[in-house]
Amino acid sequence: MTLRAAVFASGGGTNFQALLDHQRPEGSWEIVLLLSDRTSAGALERAKEAGVATTVVTTKGRPLSDVGAEMRGLLEGHAIDVILLAGYLKLVPPDVIAAYPRRILNIHPALLPAFGGKGMYGIHVHRAVIDAGVPESGATVHLVDEEYDRGRVLAQRRVPVHAGDTPEALAARVLEVEHVLYPEAVDHFCDALSAGRDPGPMT
Repeated sequence: MTLRAAVFASGGGTNFQALLDHQRPEGSWEIVLLLSDRTSAGALERAKEAGVATTVVTTKGRPLSDVGAEMRGLLEGHAIDVILLAGYLKLVPPDVIAAYPRRILNIHPALLPAFGGKGMYGIHVHRAVIDAGVPESGATVHLVDEEYDRGRVLAQRRVPVHAGDTPEALAARVLEVEHVLYPEAVDHFCDALSAGRDPGPMT
């Protein structure tokens, strides 16, 4: 069974592009929807160029319950089986998480549980890593629950932190790893789900 995937993205969509480039017609998953909270998100253009349906669900000034109800209607309308967060910066509403238990993945640009949680996204993560003086960082793919970056970890890949690194330099190095790790983890996740197995950690 090929699972129908929705990707949530807030920004330029390079991880979304990596997923698009990786998916295969005979694979266990297919991206059929790109959802963003921003009309200016570059990921929307990438989706349109690829022939993927797009939608924008704004969150500013709206109760999470309203956002969740709108999202659920869209996801159900597209018969979505799994959700893949790719640089989506908003909290996923609780009723969406309840509707897709253990079927939502995220990629985070650090080695969780370190350097995760509210406000830990993008360049803020890499700045915190450098300020902490740790010798390595990396990327983590994890299941999504009601709290930022606290779901079960499925996969991690490590990246060294070099002396004299800037947040921008570290971010670029981690992003290269993300573009490889996330598609591999999505394969692992969706292969298991489509076969009726629990998607445990990648080995």
